[in-house]
Amino acid sequence: MAALNLAGLITAAADTIAAHAEELTVLDQAIGDGDHGLNMKRGFEAVRAEAEMFAAKPLPEALKAIGTKLVMTVGGASGPLFGTLFMALGKEISAEPDRTNLTAAFGKAIEAVAARGKSQVGQKTMLDVLQPVQDALVEGKTGSEIADIADAAAKATVPMKALRGRASFLGDRSIGHMDAGARSTALLVRTIVETLEGRP
Repeated sequence: MAALNLAGLITAAADTIAAHAEELTVLDQAIGDGDHGLNMKRGFEAVRAEAEMFAAKPLPEALKAIGTKLVMTVGGASGPLFGTLFMALGKEISAEPDRTNLTAAFGKAIEAVAARGKSQVGQKTMLDVLQPVQDALVEGKTGSEIADIADAAAKATVPMKALRGRASFLGDRSIGHMDAGARSTALLVRTIVETLEGRP
């Protein structure tokens, strides 16, 4: 990961969120505020606009700065959560991380997201994708396996009953819908993995 192209990663992530913004909005309209797609697109476009500036920083500082930008621009419930993920990752990761460091840093970042959202796995949130991805990192899974695990984890939120966030107000009516935050997390995981591995 020493030759990390952060600007390229940011561009790929922003492209993915933009391409799926409508899908994310539709998912969020079913059980949330209906603004997740637009909010995420706005935040990642703001990060894209300063991609070269972020890329010029050491990786830990870049991630913290990206997290701060997401908090400021995404808004809604997702801004603080996705921002916390990146900021906490930046606090824990080394400038040139190996898999061991990345795995440990990602674990700490997930803990920070759980604390920020006062949530845990099984409550139909982005944590239901983040934790399986962390488990896959610990188990030494390949990039493509991790991306598939993230996709499957997002799908697994469909039969769950929401216990956190706006969707929790719906009770049993939240069952049968994929969580928008879980879907956007899975999209980002796949994009990051495929960009790092040089796949289209």
